Amino acid sequence: MAKEYRVDLDALDQVVKELNGVLKDMNGTKGKAGSGTYLPSSALGKKYVEHEMLHKAHADMKNFIEDEIVGKIEKLVEDFGKKSKKTKEAYDDAEHDNKIH
Repeated sequence: MAKEYRVDLDALDQVVKELNGVLKDMNGTKGKAGSGTYLPSSALGKKYVEHEMLHKAHADMKNFIEDEIVGKIEKLVEDFGKKSKKTKEAYDDAEHDNKIH
């Protein structure tokens, strides 16, 4: 006798919905990292040796947060969401085929 496996398609669908919610929330985070951390050059003062170095360090850190942290987390969540959706669709199709045959 063949073993049977059951997949809770509602739970898998819920995972996809929640991951889409995470992505939506992350758009706000990425926006805050990008524009919410804007630092005008004049905010650090002017006409001293370290001025350019401090401004560049801020810009570098801002880019790192946007691209290397938030961007990579977004990509990971998006990839997992797409794979979860494909998996659910495959199970839906298999279930439909089993009902027909």
